[in-house]
Amino acid sequence: MAHWVIVPAAGIGARMGSARPKQYLPLGAHSVLGQTLHRLAELPDLGRIIVALHPEDEFWPSLALPQSVPVSVCVGGAQRSESVLNALMALQGEAGAEDWVLVHDAVRPCVRIAEIASLLEAIAHHPSGGLLAVPVSSTLKHCDSAGNVDATLARDDVWQASTPQVFRYRVLCDALSAGIAGGALITDEASALELAGHAPRLVRGSADNIKITYPEDLLFAGLILEAQQRETLRTFD
Repeated sequence: MAHWVIVPAAGIGARMGSARPKQYLPLGAHSVLGQTLHRLAELPDLGRIIVALHPEDEFWPSLALPQSVPVSVCVGGAQRSESVLNALMALQGEAGAEDWVLVHDAVRPCVRIAEIASLLEAIAHHPSGGLLAVPVSSTLKHCDSAGNVDATLARDDVWQASTPQVFRYRVLCDALSAGIAGGALITDEASALELAGHAPRLVRGSADNIKITYPEDLLFAGLILEAQQRETLRTFD
């Protein structure tokens, strides 16, 4: 069974405060997106990586791509869910109904391959799929319209979702199509599965699989990548 990877990268990263979309900001030897693609290319049994791009993306042609796996592009949509569905449609005729599709944020370059392998192992016999996530450890507060705390929320059994999120090709296609057609709020692929009546499996990941959203996140990501490289070097000493 082949594995396919979709990387939605059509956002403009307004919260980053940069003229260049955050996925193209420099990070180590590559850009953020370049780091992400090179990391994902280390996965075994990949059929292809599809990157969903903004229609006016001018930075992609200069990106240094991994050579170990085919990488192609499709036009992204106005929303993440539309970008992912467009990429799924680009896989028609290649992906089997039961194949696993991994959807990973373009701006999560620090994901560990070993954790993706653990996720794939945990969902091997699951009917729909699952996702990496981290249990919430901080106290959660709810605020009113004025920005004042009006409640403290229970954090038991509450997880923070991350990516990759991995689902069977046909299940994900059907869930996203139905959610978009119904005008549902789809914040990630798992939410589309939930709306369709599925119960994705949560698999614990690492807190260092951060999503780069604000300028300080870029610094943290660089430090994490350096620490991971040192871990790898110690492993082979």
